[in-house]
Amino acid sequence: MRSLTPPAVTAWAVHLGWLKPVHPFSWIGSWPAVIIFTLLAIGELVADKFARTGPRTAPPGLIARIVMGALTGATMAASTGSAFGIGALLGIAGAVAGTFVGFKLRTGIVKALQIPDLPVALMEDLIAIGGSLLIVAPR
Repeated sequence: MRSLTPPAVTAWAVHLGWLKPVHPFSWIGSWPAVIIFTLLAIGELVADKFARTGPRTAPPGLIARIVMGALTGATMAASTGSAFGIGALLGIAGAVAGTFVGFKLRTGIVKALQIPDLPVALMEDLIAIGGSLLIVAPR
């Protein structure tokens, strides 16, 4: 649903000690990474609300989602002792699914309910943030 929310939430989770990835993924919890990913995620949440922002299914947005999904998945795998490659592939699968399913759901809800896009976009933001937090929160 969002390309930068999952890595931003993952960066915070590593920084706070909720996740403990092994090298080479431990850098994501550093202050510079946390700040950069957080600012980029906030920028994406804001930019998504403008009509001039390109569709998430276009190559630039899709590629960003694939790369960030791979990074997030590999970091999660590195935190659980699983293979980085498997985590990256699962992250890519989640990113691609989230891209297309999120797009169809958002546009479908807007059309079906004949409402403005903004409330649906804000709900999508809450789902992306909440879902990411549910995945990384300590148990």
